[in-house]
This record gives sequence, C-alpha cells and structure tokens, in this order.
Amino acid sequence: MTGFSTTAVHGDDGLIPGGAVAPPIVQSATFSAESDERFTAIATETRGSTFYTRYGNPNHAQVAAVVAELEGAETGLVTASGMGAISTVALALLSAGDHVVVQRSMYGGTTSLATGLLPRFGVSSTQVDQTDTGAFERALRPRTRLVLVETPSNPLLELTDLTAVVKVAHAAGALVVVDNTFATPVNQRPMSAGADLVWHSGTKFLGGHSDVSAGVVVGSAELVERVWQTAIVTGSTLGPVDAWLLLRGIRTLPLRVERHNANALALAQAMEGHPAVARVRYPGLPSHPQQALARRQMTGFGGVLSVDLKAGRAGVAALLAGLGLAKRAASLGSVSTLVVHPRSMWAGIVDAEQLAATGIGDGLVRVSTGIEDTADLVDDFLAALDNAADLG
Repeated sequence: MTGFSTTAVHGDDGLIPGGAVAPPIVQSATFSAESDERFTAIATETRGSTFYTRYGNPNHAQVAAVVAELEGAETGLVTASGMGAISTVALALLSAGDHVVVQRSMYGGTTSLATGLLPRFGVSSTQVDQTDTGAFERALRPRTRLVLVETPSNPLLELTDLTAVVKVAHAAGALVVVDNTFATPVNQRPMSAGADLVWHSGTKFLGGHSDVSAGVVVGSAELVERVWQTAIVTGSTLGPVDAWLLLRGIRTLPLRVERHNANALALAQAMEGHPAVARVRYPGLPSHPQQALARRQMTGFGGVLSVDLKAGRAGVAALLAGLGLAKRAASLGSVSTLVVHPRSMWAGIVDAEQLAATGIGDGLVRVSTGIEDTADLVDDFLAALDNAADLG
C-alpha cells in the first residue's frame, strides 16, 4: 500500500474516465446499452456501475475504491448514510432467531437498531461493557452472528481491544463489524486486527465539511456482495453528487486528520486542569484508563473528546453560551469545531432505560475539533470554561 495521502488522491485513478483530473459527476439514474448482450451483462453484473444508479454508479465505485484501499479491505460500497450502512449490513447478515452482541457505549442510532428495530424481526441482542473483553465472550451464544464494535466509542471515548474481541468472536463463529468513524483509517485500521467489515458515517471525517450525508462499508468481496444484494432492495442509495462530494472530502482526509488530532490533544490537555472540569475523556491523555491500548492499536487519537463538567447541565449551558468559534450542532468530523450535549441528543434516539445504561451524564459535552488554529481554539474554550467555573 502507498501512503495515506497518496492513496486518498490516487486510489481511484483507474476509475476516472477521459483523463479528467477531477472526476466528472455522472448525474444519471440509468445507463443505456448498445446491444442485448451488453444489456444482459450490465444488468447481471455484481456491484456494476453502468446499469442503474441504485445498483451502482461511477462516482460510487470511485469513492468505495479509495476507502477500501485506505482501510486495507478488498472492496466496498457506499450508502446514503452511516445508519444506512449498518442497517443494510444487519439486514443482509441476520435472520430471525439470530443474536447480536453490541457495546453499551455506542452511537445511539446503532444501539436503537440493535435493541429496538432488530427485535421486531426476531433478532435478539446483548449489550456489553466494551472495556471488558470477557464480557464479549460471556455474551456470545450459538446463534450469535454479529459483534458490533465502535472504538473509540461515541461519546464516552472508551476503547475496544479489537484483536482480543475478534479472536473470541471468530472462535464462536461470529463476524466482527467495526464502526471506524471516530478514528478514521488514518488513525486505526480494524481490518488489520481481523475485523470482517468496517463501516463509516461518511458524513463525518471522511466528507469532512458538513455538506454531505453518506455511509461506507468495506470488507471482503464475498461479504460486501451480500450487503450489496440487500442494498439494492432497501434502496439506501447515495446520490452521484453526494458521492462526488464525499470523494472530494477524502482527498484531504490525511491532512485534516493530522490537524484534528493535534487540536483535540491540545484542547484535552488545556481543559484537564481547569477548575470547571471534573474529567476529560480522550485516548491521548495519560489519564485515560485505556491509553496503553490506544497506543497499541491506534496511530493517532482522533479529533473527538468529551468533557464532564462539575456544574452539570448548568455548566454545559454556560460553556456552550460562552463559545465563540465552536458551533452548537450535531455530527462531528467537520472543518469547524462542533459541540453537543449528548444526553439531550440521545434522548430522541433511545429510551430512558437505555440512556441510563449508556453512562452518559447530564454534565457531559462532546467536542469534535475542527481545523482552526490550535491556539485560537484553546483560548476560546478556556474562556468559556471560566463561565462554567463561576457556577461552582
């Protein structure tokens, strides 16, 4: 494999027609064939890109190829969102009577899928503490088909030992599917630890500019084909323009992640000793209880951190009101710094019991650092934290 920046720029070179430096947007829902034989060929091709855009599109093929190479996977496909990606994976690989193991600390949408939607179709789930590999092993059953992993987790920044979990899951005949949205392939490559599939909310760091909603799934050709067969039925289809925007964002992914990493670490270090702060959660800090694991399986610690404020919800309100650069908005991975109160957002995704089980406190703030100048970002947050400290 070439370097990350080279791959991000050149990973789809063979798929760009006509010598164009920037890929053209193929804004066509359907494609014609010059003969009956050719029509039959494109209509029956697996993950083809010149039959019907719900089946595939040249822009889809380009971005999927780049992400697959970045992740060290054989192939990939794109969907209309990250939830479209994992929902399609679940529908493709699970049947009534099957069982799923899912982390307790995980994106609320994935939790809702595993504990709310899938049981309606006869698929049960068990939630586990991701910091305890033994919990995964104890949760496995004869009908466990998938182990859903997110590391670092959203929003508590807890880690899963990928190598250990893959080992116990595979021994039980289960597939491991990893959400690598937070880390990105620049910081972590789950496939190298033996993961079977990796998915992303491409809306986040891959796209990077808060202007596209997209999902990506990568893995072996056999598994991705099974997912694709379901995707053309469920119709979570990424538009060609959105695929083009996602690819354009990926071109600068390694450069942006370098700044995201640096800003998050600097902000975490600056806030950790502030009197308004009870705890900073970030894998790059020596205070993180799993930092040894982070150093073993990550090459960078990511652009997201969470902060527990001593004054609780009132402290959150004071912090958010005092920020000048950061935007109060859902999502993450943007060039702009985004902050959110997870408990408020999760309340609309999971029920009260599930919310309590997540460990998300009322004083928790999630920060997704952008690519602003580090000093400006630190100054902005420290000044806003002073407002929160006054409440104590």
